[in-house]
Amino acid sequence: MKSKKIYQQLYFQVVIAIIGGVFLGQFYPEIGEKMKPLGDGFIKMIKMIIAPVIFITLTLGIAHMTDLTKVGRIAIKSMIYFFTFSTLALVIGLIVGNLLQPGSGLNIDPANLSGDISQYQQKAHETTITGFITSIIPDTLFSPLVGDNILQILLVSILMGVALVLTKNKSQKIIDFIQDLSAPIFKIVHMLMKLAPIGAFGAMAFTIGKYGLYSVLNLIFLVGTFYITSILFVIIILGAVAWYNGFNIFKLIIYLKEEVLLVLGTSSSESALPGIMEKLEKAGCSKTIVGFVVPTGYSFNLDGTNIYMTLASLFIAQALNIHLPIEKQLALLLIAMLSSKGAAGVTGAGFVTLAATLAIVPEIPIAGMTLILGIDKFMSECRAITNVMGNSVATIVVANWENQLDKKQLQRCLNHPIKNITE
Repeated sequence: MKSKKIYQQLYFQVVIAIIGGVFLGQFYPEIGEKMKPLGDGFIKMIKMIIAPVIFITLTLGIAHMTDLTKVGRIAIKSMIYFFTFSTLALVIGLIVGNLLQPGSGLNIDPANLSGDISQYQQKAHETTITGFITSIIPDTLFSPLVGDNILQILLVSILMGVALVLTKNKSQKIIDFIQDLSAPIFKIVHMLMKLAPIGAFGAMAFTIGKYGLYSVLNLIFLVGTFYITSILFVIIILGAVAWYNGFNIFKLIIYLKEEVLLVLGTSSSESALPGIMEKLEKAGCSKTIVGFVVPTGYSFNLDGTNIYMTLASLFIAQALNIHLPIEKQLALLLIAMLSSKGAAGVTGAGFVTLAATLAIVPEIPIAGMTLILGIDKFMSECRAITNVMGNSVATIVVANWENQLDKKQLQRCLNHPIKNITE
């Protein structure tokens, strides 16, 4: 197959779109704000295909298994990995916040805080255990397939996959149908990905047009601290995990460059989910592992979000001159661990989880979130990219643990990256 020229590559088109969006938003902010429907429309189109992609991938993966105990083993190992590294991310955010103290010196009077965070307070109750259980159980068996709750889609997919295994003699036609259905579904994914540059352009133009680059300058130290911490987490922590499991984190980033750039442009990790799943399967991870670990990780393995939570909490406390002794910080850490898992089914979990955490920590007023409300959008890209890389590494690691990783295929893909997922 003749290789495409650079201007035909998706990653190049997305880069140009992001740059164009920044320039439009900066110099023509009113026009930039009007580009919002382009970004929202693209993300909505991607969301409409997430349910069938997860259902087909996970259901077929389980249906083709003969030993159902493997499914339980995969779930246990995945959760152990998620808990370990999401907790580590929280601890790192806490350590960096104490060492660099990005909020120190602002000397803000809590009485002067203003801003509307009511929408986040209203959603915070969903991060409780009751809210979590309610969010994971669908109203009907098929309603998750027309919704966007990933946890409900996972539950239905697992139940259907197990049922197909137990009734395999009578259900082979259904398995064949789902297998045949996968071809046009993933073709739709490829078609939608061609619109990625338009979506990235619209989302970036709106962000810069509405908030402006100047809005970052007042709180540049916090933004910079968060970006550097997240980058070091990916390179050092995830890099070490990748090295131990026989692959290179930098090669993985290059392999997933289209998805990383798409997340950067849209500030949404969901926009990259179908592409991530397909690429990891092409890289030698079994369909079952990909179908379970990637969507589950999107709910339970939010490394970038967890770094943000503890770092932002300390920033607010420091800015308001609120001293948190070590025991209070450990309590904050434990609360964040629980609320981050409880927020698994909540849309826009980053800021919502922070609201839920601060609501339980009386020392820090929840109104302090208004200090970072204006720049949260600029940190969401980094949160999403870190989450995506964390889940990609987790998928390969769990596949390796389960001996369901074709290591030769993985090295072929990482050494010779697929230039465009739509090829």
